[in-house]
Amino acid sequence: MFPFDVSHPIVGKASVEINKPVDRVFHFVGERLFENYPKWALEVSEFKPLTGDEVFVGAKAEQTRLEQGQKARSVLEVSEFEPSQKVTLKGVDAPIRNTYQFYSHGSKDLTKLEYSFELMELELYMWPFEKLIRHAIKEGAENTVENIKNLLVDESH
Repeated sequence: MFPFDVSHPIVGKASVEINKPVDRVFHFVGERLFENYPKWALEVSEFKPLTGDEVFVGAKAEQTRLEQGQKARSVLEVSEFEPSQKVTLKGVDAPIRNTYQFYSHGSKDLTKLEYSFELMELELYMWPFEKLIRHAIKEGAENTVENIKNLLVDESH
């Protein structure tokens, strides 16, 4: 028996409140995804749209990440796009999913951004490192929302 459930994804979640209206935050994250994604995903060195610059369900982009000094390429596809509510990217050739959800929070000028990263399956050789991977994914989710918040705050100055 395995010490953890291999049939469930490893999920990292984080949220942040941003002093901007939900439409503004969604515009930055969702509508300008292909332009802005590398600004908050600092491990991504390149992010090239494969279906044009517009974001829609089915739109794809190739990302290049630096992992242990090696370039790793993968294709992401927009699987959900609900204006001012939700954007989801899933890996076409990797078992990952990124979900951004947007909520008007309190006043109309405050947005709650919830982000989750899911590793849908773990390769057999990675199982001994599951705890480390889980921690890295959680930390990555927290960094993502903080980076987006900081970018939006800086943008208005």
